[in-house]
Amino acid sequence: MNPDTVTQFFQKGFRVTLGAATSLIETLQDPKGQTEKFSEIGTDFGRLTEELETKGETTEQEARKLVDTMVAQMPNPFGPSSSSSSQTTTVNTVATPVADSGVQADLQALTEQLASIRQELEDLRNQDS
Repeated sequence: MNPDTVTQFFQKGFRVTLGAATSLIETLQDPKGQTEKFSEIGTDFGRLTEELETKGETTEQEARKLVDTMVAQMPNPFGPSSSSSSQTTTVNTVATPVADSGVQADLQALTEQLASIRQELEDLRNQDS
């Protein structure tokens, strides 16, 4: 199967699905008008597919225009700065750990307790053997 054919198949499927979703929304908004339109088509699935694909393509193009418009209106955070100074300044920082002295004391006490418990366990093992 030709890759272009596969791409076209999936694109057509996407557009038909998009057209069906659009038609569903339109049916919910105007049930009478859409029911008449689909009753004209009847059981001609080829025509129905073409209608849905056309509607999906139109919806896709409208969505693309909307997204392109929104993207064009957004400021570019990675582009040049809008300020008048075009100089860049490098700031060097050094990360230093910040620890509360109370937390360090608690940690030291717990470490000592753990060491003494280990020693007691080792002594008990030596007594049993």
